[in-house]
Amino acid sequence: MMRSRLSVQRLAALFLLGCVLFNYPLLAIFGRGGQLFGMPALYVWLMGSWLVLIALMAWVLERRKD
Repeated sequence: MMRSRLSVQRLAALFLLGCVLFNYPLLAIFGRGGQLFGMPALYVWLMGSWLVLIALMAWVLERRKD
């Protein structure tokens, strides 16, 4: 099954977004010791951004053109 060129480009963009989200400058902001929802901010950032990336990838891969 061939994916459309647009889907491949969207997945590449999501990969680059993941590289930015998990790179040093953003991790340093959240790794300073604050807490969100009773958990360290770094853990919330990592799990939240991971969840968002997985949801976006599923959305890109499951879209069907009618």
